This record gives sequence, structure tokens and C-alpha cells, in this order.
Amino acid sequence: MRKLIIGLLCLAGLAVVIDFGAAAYTEYHVSRQLRAGAELSADPEVTFHGFPFTAQAMSGRYDGVTIRARSMRPDIPGEIGIEASLNGLHAPVSRLLDGTAGSVQVERVDARMRIEPTELGMLFGIPDLQVHTRPADKSDGTGGSGGSGMTTAGGLVLTGTLSTAANGRILAAGAIPSSTSKRIPVQVEAELLLDGDLIRIQATGFHHDRNSGPTDVTTAKESEVPEADREAVLARFSRTIDTKELPFGVTPTEVSALGGHIVVEGIGRNVTIDLDRLQQP
Repeated sequence: MRKLIIGLLCLAGLAVVIDFGAAAYTEYHVSRQLRAGAELSADPEVTFHGFPFTAQAMSGRYDGVTIRARSMRPDIPGEIGIEASLNGLHAPVSRLLDGTAGSVQVERVDARMRIEPTELGMLFGIPDLQVHTRPADKSDGTGGSGGSGMTTAGGLVLTGTLSTAANGRILAAGAIPSSTSKRIPVQVEAELLLDGDLIRIQATGFHHDRNSGPTDVTTAKESEVPEADREAVLARFSRTIDTKELPFGVTPTEVSALGGHIVVEGIGRNVTIDLDRLQQP
């Protein structure tokens, strides 16, 4: 009896090893397929969830697949993070392995695009840019959706330092500071909006109330910014970003600020996706 139990345990352990090996082998092939189709600089991270994997492979339906990748875009310096969670993916395992999966049915796709603080700083031309959420978001009285189709994600406080010229005026973006230049820390209030496929970060004014914003930054008073430069400074803290669709062509429905990141999300239900086209042209 003891030998039988040991033998069964060994078989169970071997089955688990084989199952995880099969999952890893499939993850590798799907990752390579995605890299080639999306022209990524590195293999994306692909994870098949659920156990046992072999049972899902035999049925041709996978409970959950998570894909994470880094992608470069010409309009955003550096790289952005893109993620997709595929729940209820229908595809024969043979097509996943030989790279012919092509169009597959998915019951639900949760897609995300994440722009990190470093990339945001380069995009704004403010290297030390930081994004904070305001404790009390402004409301437009429509439950978060404006009459123009814009979705209000809430209020932000943007912080960063700007350089001045010898005469005290704020230098324009891209201008090279001189040895006599000073750096002024600035905080502005901004609204984060999703307008169709566009993310709008619109600075609305200077932030003064330290009790409602970040407390670890010495804020320049509005009076320290020359009056002639105030509109230009607010413009420096404003940007419009085209989402260019989320992974697998999912339409964005929500934007938020999380941990200094700007995160855009969307959900697709009962859709057909091109598994080798993580990014749409």
C-alpha cells in the first residue's frame, strides 16, 4: 500500500510538471507570435491562468490569459505599458502553437494602456513632473459625464520645476537654461478627461491649498510666476494624447491617475480579436 501511495504521488507530481510545462510552451509560442505581429522590441509576458492547463487545451477554451508588453510610440517619448486580460479565449491549442491562431473568439477583453511618470515628464518637457490626485474631485453635475461626450476622471495636481531666464521670465520648453537661471517649483490644478479616443490633461489654474494637495513639495506662489507667463505655464502642464486604441482594438471607456501613472482602460465583450495583432495599425 505504501508503494502504491508513493507511486500515485509521483504520478501526480509528474502530471503537474507536464501541465506546467505545456502551459509554458504555449505561452512562449503565443508571446513570439505577438511580438512579431505587433513589432515589439521584446517578447511580451504571456500567462495562461487556471489549472489544469491540459484540460483547457483539450476543450479549446481558456479561462484567462494575461498579456503584458512594453511598446514605443512616435508621439510619446520612451515606452508605455500595455496590458490585456482575455477571459474565455476560444482557440485550438494546435493553432496557438503553430502561429495560425489569427482571429479568435474571446468572451471578455480587459485592455489597459499605462503611461508612467518618466514618460509623462518627457512628454510635457518637465523632467520632474509628478501627478497627484486631488482628495476631493470636482463634479460637473452629470455623474462624471459631460454633455460633450467627455468623461471626467477627476481633478489632478501636477507638480514640477521650471527654469527662468536672467530677467525672471519662464523659459520656453526646450530652451537651455543659463548659469544664472533659477528653478521655480510649481503646482497647478488640472482636469483629466477622456474625450472619445483622446486623453485630455487640461491645467485650469495654480494650486495653493497645501492641505488638499501633496505636502512634500515646496510650492511656488502664483505671484512668483510672472503674470505675462502664467498662461504659458498652464499650457506647459496641458496635453492631449491619442490613445490610438487599446490592445486588440478595444475602445477606451475610462481614464484615471494611479500612483503617478495615467491609466486608460476599456472592456470588450464577445469579440473577435486578431491574436497576432496586440496593437492595431
